[in-house]
Amino acid sequence: MQDQNVVKKIDVAVVGSGPAGHVAAIQMAKFGLSTVLIGPAHSGTDGRTTALLGSSVSYLERLGLWQAVKAEGQALRVMRLIDDTGRLLRAPTTEFDSSEISLEAFGYNIDNNKLVAALHAGLDGTQDNLIEDQQFASSVSLDEDKASITMQDGTIWQAKLAIAADGRQSLVKAAANIEMRKWSYPQAAFVLNLRHGSTPHNNTSTEFHTKTGPFTLVPYQDAYTSSLVCVVTPETAAELKAMSHETLALELERRAHSIYGAFEILTEPQVFPLAGMVAKGFCGPRAALIAESAHVFPPIGAQGLNLSLRDIEALADAIEDQGTTGLQDPGNDKLLAAYDRSRRADIWSRTAGVHMLNMSLLSALPFGQGARTAGLALANMVPSFRRFMMKAGLDAPSRIGSVGGPAND
Repeated sequence: MQDQNVVKKIDVAVVGSGPAGHVAAIQMAKFGLSTVLIGPAHSGTDGRTTALLGSSVSYLERLGLWQAVKAEGQALRVMRLIDDTGRLLRAPTTEFDSSEISLEAFGYNIDNNKLVAALHAGLDGTQDNLIEDQQFASSVSLDEDKASITMQDGTIWQAKLAIAADGRQSLVKAAANIEMRKWSYPQAAFVLNLRHGSTPHNNTSTEFHTKTGPFTLVPYQDAYTSSLVCVVTPETAAELKAMSHETLALELERRAHSIYGAFEILTEPQVFPLAGMVAKGFCGPRAALIAESAHVFPPIGAQGLNLSLRDIEALADAIEDQGTTGLQDPGNDKLLAAYDRSRRADIWSRTAGVHMLNMSLLSALPFGQGARTAGLALANMVPSFRRFMMKAGLDAPSRIGSVGGPAND
C-alpha cells in the first residue's frame, strides 16, 4: 500500500470506467484537460447489448470513436411494434423506417463487451492528457476548490472537476449529498442472445407489447442472431431462467410467434429487476452527475446510454460556452449550474415517456391502453406524425427538428 499522503493533481477525474466513463474521459482529454479515468478494467463478461441511436452516433463521430464502434454492431433500420396484449383495445402493428427521416439507420446495436473494447481503444488518441487508474475509489470528498478521490492504495487524486460515472451507488453523488427519486416496477428484464438460423432479421428490431411489458428482439452480431429483452413478472423471469436451453428456446419461439423460426440460445440468461431513479440535481460542489449516477431507466426504448451520452455532450457544451474560463476551471459553480439546467428537460421528458409507455402496458384501465393504441394508429395514418415520433425517440426535445431530413407526406 502506498503512503496515505501521496496526492496527484489533475483537471478532471472521471469516476467509473464503463462506456459513459470512457466517453467522458476522452471528451475531457480532447479539450486539453488533464484527465484520469478511475475504475477497473472491464471484465468482458457482460451479456447485454446497447442500441446507440440518433445523436449518439453523430456525437461519437465528432469524437472520432464511431467507426470502431459501428464495425462491431448491427444496423437498426426498421423498428416494428406489435400489440400482443390480447386486450380489446389493440394497437395496429406499426413500422418505423429510418429512411423516412433520411437516415441510413436509426443506429446500431452492439455487444457491451465489444463496445467497451472499442471505446478503450479510443483512449490511445488521448495519451498526452489522459491516464487510467484501474482500481476502485474508496472515498470521495468535495470542497469549494477541489474534489478529492481516495483510491484503494491510498493515493489521492485532487481534481477541479469530478465526473460521476460510477453508477447507482455513486460515491461522488453521495459526497455531493444529492438524493434520488426512486420507484420500482413489478417486473424484471430477462435478457439473453440467441440465433435464428432459418430467418434473417433484415436489420429490423421487433417489439411485442405484452401485458407484462415488451418482448423485444434486436439485431445482434449478424443477420441470424438477435438480442432479447423480455420484460415479465419476477416470478416468470425465475421460471424462464430455470429452464434448460432447449425448453427455453421453444418457449421464447412461442412468445415470438415463430416470426424468425426456431431459436438457439447463445448466452446464459440474466435477470434484472426493473426500477427507475432520477437525481434531484445533476451537480454538486466540483461534481457533475452523468449516466446511472443521474438517471436509471427500465430497458424500454433504448434510452439509457443514449441519454448518458447527451449528458456528456451537454457538459462539454457548458465547458465550451465558458471559453477560457471553462478550460481553466471546468468545475466552477457557474458552469455546473448551466449543466444542471440544460439536462432537466431532456432527462425528465425521457423519464416520463418511458414510464408512461411501460404503465400503458401494465394498466388494466382503458385510458392508458387507448392512448397507446390511438398514438400508434395515428402514426400509421399520418406520415408527418410518424416522422415526429421517430425523431423524438432519437434526440433531446430541444433538438428534435435537427434529426434527419424532410420527406413528403
